Amino acid sequence: MEKQATRVAYGKTLAALGEEKMFFVLDADLSGSTNTKTFGDKFPERFFNCGIAEGNMMSVAAGMAAAGVPVFASSFAMFATGRAFEQIRNSIGYPRLNVKIAASHAGITVGEDGASHQCIEDISLMRGIPGMTVFCPADSAETQWAVKKALEIDGPVYIRLGRYAVEQVFTDCSNNEVGKGNVVADGTDIAIFATGITVAAAIKAREALAEKGVSAAVVDIHTIKPFDKELANYYASRCGVILTAEEHSVIGGLGSAVCEAVCETTPCKVIRLGVNDEFGTSASAGVLVSHFGLDAEGITAKALKALGK
Repeated sequence: MEKQATRVAYGKTLAALGEEKMFFVLDADLSGSTNTKTFGDKFPERFFNCGIAEGNMMSVAAGMAAAGVPVFASSFAMFATGRAFEQIRNSIGYPRLNVKIAASHAGITVGEDGASHQCIEDISLMRGIPGMTVFCPADSAETQWAVKKALEIDGPVYIRLGRYAVEQVFTDCSNNEVGKGNVVADGTDIAIFATGITVAAAIKAREALAEKGVSAAVVDIHTIKPFDKELANYYASRCGVILTAEEHSVIGGLGSAVCEAVCETTPCKVIRLGVNDEFGTSASAGVLVSHFGLDAEGITAKALKALGK
């Protein structure tokens, strides 16, 4: 299937949902890049460009939601979660308003824009806000599911989206459940917990590991918060080794969520693969994915090392 960026799927899903549901969409002068323009062209009376003022956009979203209508607010992840964190925390999170923050251009796959625009802290920031649901879809099908579910949730939601065109992993995500990991494949030697772009890479890594006699489970964590502690503890007991893979800092993201879950109940070896305590750098998205070991080869090598092979 043709590759598609999750930000593109987001724009298409908003435009389709606008026919059925009543909600507003806000953007901070990046509607062409976030793809909210697709909705704005179709429903101009429900779309507002707030300009390069992300904090103000979040406050406007909070005011609209307080009046009883759900709101999607979009910008690049660096600006949405970094520049507007205070407004998200105090104006949206604290009163638990019905605002859906859909941030594109997250992670290192922003590419040549470099470290200043490569947001690798957003999951950590958003999962730290009480009551915030955090989605990180793997492809366009899962993005469509996440956007629809976000509208059903009465409260704040963060949806992490990317610039990079990614492989289609799923065709139908209707059986996904909020807060429940999706077991793509079972295994007994090691469990790979992946999220976002690393899900496709983890599936390929599983095939490479099988050729070396390693039985690897692959778990798609589309919902970072609430996190599926039960599933993490199941694989901690079943495999004894969990490898987490994420296009995010290893501090505060998926790896941290897994460690927090298993250390309370079923301590096991957890290896976190992501961006270590460093910033990104400027290069093409593909080069950066390989550089940080987030491709199938990197995940395979990390898994073998974790198993002492």
